[in-house]
Amino acid sequence: MKIHEFELRTIHLPLVRPFRTSFGTQTSRELLVVKVTDEDGNVGWAEDVAMSEPLYSPEYVAGNLDLIKRFLLPELFKRSEVRAEDVAEILAPYLGAPMAKAALETAILDAQLRGEKRSLSSYLGATKSKVECGVSVGISPTIDQLLEEVASYVDAGYRRIKLKIEPGWDIEPVRVVRETWPTIPLQVDANQAYSRGDGDHLAKLDPFDLLLIEQPLDEHDILGHAGLAKRVKTPICLDESIVSLRAAQDALALEATTIINIKPGRVGGYIESVRIHDLCLEKKIPVWCGGMLETGIGRAANLALAALPGFTLPGDTSASARYFKEDVTEPFVMNEGYLDVPQGFGIGVEPHIDFLDEITTYKEIITK
Repeated sequence: MKIHEFELRTIHLPLVRPFRTSFGTQTSRELLVVKVTDEDGNVGWAEDVAMSEPLYSPEYVAGNLDLIKRFLLPELFKRSEVRAEDVAEILAPYLGAPMAKAALETAILDAQLRGEKRSLSSYLGATKSKVECGVSVGISPTIDQLLEEVASYVDAGYRRIKLKIEPGWDIEPVRVVRETWPTIPLQVDANQAYSRGDGDHLAKLDPFDLLLIEQPLDEHDILGHAGLAKRVKTPICLDESIVSLRAAQDALALEATTIINIKPGRVGGYIESVRIHDLCLEKKIPVWCGGMLETGIGRAANLALAALPGFTLPGDTSASARYFKEDVTEPFVMNEGYLDVPQGFGIGVEPHIDFLDEITTYKEIITK
């Protein structure tokens, strides 16, 4: 495709309730939204899932906006034509920034597939038309409030519960939730909050029949995770540590994980996500699709990915109402614990431009 212009905008979307993890509390979601238009008029949309501050990863919204404008777009504009499959290689000289690169690749891929009259789910190799829904539950002020929130999600039909944990908020809340719902699929996410010396403590989670413990140690501590995997019975799942296909290969070779969370923004895009999926499928390693509090733009693309055959565990593909009173697209509504995979061309959804304009705090159009 021949790129005509990019539109970059930042938006602020309030959350329906505060979302607290081990690295902070969010009350709204700031996002960088990318729109690309080619010379034939095909339009592609994507969102950069970086957060407002570099807490989950080194990337953050303002930094990625500067990086995209200063370096990444000029590099893409040097080419007379660009295909999504070439974006990662074109931008490789600029180190890091997988979320910024993923947003550009995805926007281009969306426009490319719309021009080809093809859905993203078909392009990625999806085999399912609907995807099981899991939900991520933040750290609550009290256990009673935690039980109230979990009950609302169980009643809504979510098929898996994930509890955020940190030192001081782990064994007891997990115990109470498990005793209240003895059979519901349950897992925990530490977001790197523990250290190598916490193995005996984390082993206290073993009696609760958890699906997995997600990213207990620092993202760079692959050997620590390998050691921890030998000390606890609950499977260890890596999230922040898996930044590429190579990282996944290394983690599996070192037996640091037996389950992988694939987040397209974290690994540089949906094309790299499929490579990691294919590796895990070959090695019979379960994968699931993580979430980054995406709007309907990112959620639509995540559903296409989560419909691949290796995604055998429910992901964080929640309904729009889990996070937002109003979404930027038609809301994704859960039906008996499932979300439908969009089947339209590209990502299969269109943003509501009037609402998008209402919540936009910055907008710039950059023409080749």
